[in-house]
Amino acid sequence: MKKKVISILLSTAMTAVLLAGCGDAAQETAAPETAEEAPAAEEEASTAGTEEEAPETTEGGSGTYAIITKAAGNPYNEKEAEGFAQAVEEMGGTAIVQHPEAATADAQISVIQSLISQGVDSIAIAGNDINALQAALEEAAAAGIKVCSIDSGVNPESRLTHVNQAGTMEIGQCLMDAVYDIAGGEGQWAILSATSQAANQNAWIDAMKTIMEEDDKYADLELVEVAYGDDEPQKSTDQTQALLANYPDLKVICAPTTVGIAAAAKVLQDQGSSVKLTGLGLPSEMAEYIGDDDAHSCPYMFLWNPIDIGRLGAYTSIALANGEIGGAAGDTFTAGDLGDYTIVEAGDGGTEVILGPPYRFDPSNIEEWKTVY
Repeated sequence: MKKKVISILLSTAMTAVLLAGCGDAAQETAAPETAEEAPAAEEEASTAGTEEEAPETTEGGSGTYAIITKAAGNPYNEKEAEGFAQAVEEMGGTAIVQHPEAATADAQISVIQSLISQGVDSIAIAGNDINALQAALEEAAAAGIKVCSIDSGVNPESRLTHVNQAGTMEIGQCLMDAVYDIAGGEGQWAILSATSQAANQNAWIDAMKTIMEEDDKYADLELVEVAYGDDEPQKSTDQTQALLANYPDLKVICAPTTVGIAAAAKVLQDQGSSVKLTGLGLPSEMAEYIGDDDAHSCPYMFLWNPIDIGRLGAYTSIALANGEIGGAAGDTFTAGDLGDYTIVEAGDGGTEVILGPPYRFDPSNIEEWKTVY
């Protein structure tokens, strides 16, 4: 088995046509896979390796490829890992799935060191901190492991490339326009995020702030607080209740985290609050809260297919380990049934591969998607 280091980047993804809510004009986009088409990984760790040398193409990869999610207990992370393991297995490789005990850099560093000892060919990591993982990931790279980040990036010095769900500004625009729409163009709103070190959430929040500051359209909206639920259901619940208590004139909460949006939705709906919610959520967890009436807390939300992000991360990892790509802008590869991808320059000075645009879930389609993921 080749001992190579691979970095998988976080990638967005629903093969979708961007629906209304990501801007002023409604657009149609191709939806993510249907319930019949959506991939469902059978195991988190697959061992379908062969004894033959892996060919230098993503059409085959007999190595050992690891994914490190943010933390255990998050359904989004589990789906992402399922997609990763499924794609690796289909390519004839062995997948190692690691869910750290906590959403911290220290917890991920321990996992990285273990994977170095195991001599894996690649590591795809959803970083819990942009910079704190650098020493451990550089050690992995020095051991010949191909490293990429996936979903939540690490700094460019720590990776070969990043697998991104969607463009950062594109996600920020969708969320900002949703807040504007739901708030009626004016009033107080708040953000309920994951951890304060989460690279992806911080990038989206920064994008939202930039959009709001640079466009007079949003001049009558007041962002009162960015709260952090640390991707824990109970803390996210507590933070939601604190926002309601501290800001009696609050109109909208935006939660760019699947754990946070589910916790906030339950609080708002159970209390019959007039405060409305939007953000990024799993259809299976949010179906009962999505509606365009007073009885429901969330008029609509966005996401991508986490299974497909995991799959794209796997194909990226295999292509890196096989030497088909090196992570430079302009490199191209085929990601199985997801199609052809080109690595592009990222806003942080590194590179990334982008799954696709975010997809809007609302009362017209939530029943279909709640059984998919």
